[in-house]
Amino acid sequence: MTTSPGGSRRSEADVAGFTASPQLAEALQRILVDLVELHLQGKQAHWNLVGHNFRDLHLQLDEIVDEARESADTIAERMRALEAWPDGRSDTVMATTTLPAFPEGGLSVSAVVDLITARLRATVDTLRTQHDQVDSEDPSTADLLHAIIDSLEKYAWMVSAENRSA
Repeated sequence: MTTSPGGSRRSEADVAGFTASPQLAEALQRILVDLVELHLQGKQAHWNLVGHNFRDLHLQLDEIVDEARESADTIAERMRALEAWPDGRSDTVMATTTLPAFPEGGLSVSAVVDLITARLRATVDTLRTQHDQVDSEDPSTADLLHAIIDSLEKYAWMVSAENRSA
């Protein structure tokens, strides 16, 4: 290593990027599959929703689907930046998601409000459960989780309000 005025230069061989441990990669994979599943279940609800306030919830579900999809993309791309391999294949998502299964067929607005609220909360629970593992190894990635948690909790509050009264 050579020294120059004002500091010391490193050689290319001395510069290494941060790589996720297997534990960090596994934590992010758990989050990824639940975000992908939230996206899919949100679309299922969007397509099969009926009843009073249909249009408002139909449009809000598109917002939630977009948020879940974008968040999944953020996590998957972060995994790649850390040299981990995301797995969003349908078989993997189905086998490893923690979200409850979504019912088939037509569903009332009231039922969808409860179903989507539960899935938003389940996804946030996964994020919160994995947070400490992620934060202990990579606070930068934990910051991404904070933003996703904030957004999904806001949607859970807003959607659940449809079935509540003062």
